[in-house]
Amino acid sequence: MPRFPVHSIESAPEASRETMRGLKQKFGFVPNLIGELAAAPATLKAYAALSRLLEETTFDPVEQQLILIATSLANDCRYCVAAHSAGLKMAGLAQDQVDALREGRVLADGRLEALRKITFAVVDRRGRPNAAEVRSFLESGYRPEQMLELLVGVAAKTISNYTNHLAETPLDRELEVFSWKPTTA
Repeated sequence: MPRFPVHSIESAPEASRETMRGLKQKFGFVPNLIGELAAAPATLKAYAALSRLLEETTFDPVEQQLILIATSLANDCRYCVAAHSAGLKMAGLAQDQVDALREGRVLADGRLEALRKITFAVVDRRGRPNAAEVRSFLESGYRPEQMLELLVGVAAKTISNYTNHLAETPLDRELEVFSWKPTTA
């Protein structure tokens, strides 16, 4: 399968350049995923908009990153698991909890574990978590409308996870320390 080119800001279509500049400012570099998405400006803009909108939800930064990594784990996306391992560390989640997520172990924080479980359920069962998963999510202190906010992160990660699968995105040098392989591989 042919890989997509990893565009720089200079080589990208004009319609992608402004979005790329903004993401470079945010991350300090242009991630390979963004360079690949640049080939399709509308897709790049959709991904960037959903990512920005997740920040407007009622989830805190750790919860946002947890939604993103849980979706990536459910979709078996090596690139995004690495990226959001870095994001969780920057957001302040303890390394042992980042490791637990990456290894598929239960999180010590019951509220975050409920968020992890509902995210996996939404992704794995195409938006159909069972009653026990919904009850656990709500009993842990989340509100019903937050199940809808969760979809913003799932949608953003679905775009990036699928792009990485299609493109076989190479991991950026900046993320190599966070590389991940599925335990079932």
